[in-house]
Formats: sequence, structure tokens, C-alpha cells
Amino acid sequence: MAFGVNRRELNTWKDRVSRGEVAFITHFWLDDRFPNVRSVTKAGCADIEKLSEWGKKYGLKREWIHKRHDGFPHYDLMGETQLYVLKEEGLDDHIKRFL
Repeated sequence: MAFGVNRRELNTWKDRVSRGEVAFITHFWLDDRFPNVRSVTKAGCADIEKLSEWGKKYGLKREWIHKRHDGFPHYDLMGETQLYVLKEEGLDDHIKRFL
């Protein structure tokens, strides 16, 4: 279950992903499979090759890209990887708000 972002933030992320930008959205998240995780960051881009190349600098594998049927492929970032990527990308506002 995702919560903590509004429709405008979600639509902005979708627009940027659709334009081929690597875009980020972080939200609170509860999933029984990950009991110690309270938030997730989605790093998305419609251009899978670009997203895969971006992910390499963080040790992310191409096969980890969640290729959604709705056209918003993304990596799901959690835990230490999430925090590291957010810091490296200068997304301190995501860290303050969700971590």
C-alpha cells in the first residue's frame, strides 16, 4: 500500500518518465514481504536503455527494472540503496520527508 504523495506529484513523475527523463518519486509504503521497509523510491524512465545505464552507476541490474504494463518502467529502491541513491542524486527533500 502506497501513501504520502498527492495526485499532482504522481502526475509530474509520470510526465517526466514518459518524456524519457530519469525521474524519482518516493512514498510511504507498507508490504508484508518487507516488514522493516516504510518507504520506497521509484526511479523511472520510459527509455529502458537509459534507465538501465543510469542504474549501472548504483550497481542496479537491468533485470531488476519493473516493466509495468502501464508504461512506467522503474527500479524500486529501498533501504540502504534507497538512501544512497537519494543522497547521490541530491534529493534531500525525499530523505527529510520519507526516511
